[in-house]
Amino acid sequence: MTDALTDDVLRAGAGDPELFSLVYRSYASQVLGYLTARGVEDPEAVMQDVFLAVLPRLETVTGGMQGLRTFIFSVAHARMVDDHRRQSRTPAKLPFDAELDLREESSAEAEALARVSPSEVLDLLQGLLDEQKEVLTLRIIGGLTVDQVAAVMGKSPGAVKQLQRRALNRLREETSVKEYVAP
Repeated sequence: MTDALTDDVLRAGAGDPELFSLVYRSYASQVLGYLTARGVEDPEAVMQDVFLAVLPRLETVTGGMQGLRTFIFSVAHARMVDDHRRQSRTPAKLPFDAELDLREESSAEAEALARVSPSEVLDLLQGLLDEQKEVLTLRIIGGLTVDQVAAVMGKSPGAVKQLQRRALNRLREETSVKEYVAP
């Protein structure tokens, strides 16, 4: 079979397994371009679906090359419409952007800091080890995440969590803190 898809090759190739390969090579890039231009979410997957629908009906196509081309793009158009309908029913998928999230829920730490004066906080922190003080000030006052604190301190996130846990447990044991902590 030749590499050029013509009416003669299409008629002669009926039943030949190489015909599908030739049709695919001839039209795949055009179908992909069409689907991409029409805003299909995953044009390569839809293109594969188009050719999977065309394959079993290749021998029944009439009209030669023009008929085949029309058939392929009719299937592509139908799949594109299906994709647009599916997209319209599916909620929009947006990546989470913390800067755009306007919800603000106060944390237990923020509420405690609001009730305790800065001098009381400094007095409480004096009873902690230096690394524990560093973790708490970066997490609570600085508002950094565990990963950010780990990067600042050159420690693993697990080590930061452990230091924070130990510091908070130590603070809970302080008599002056017990009045702020609910039983």
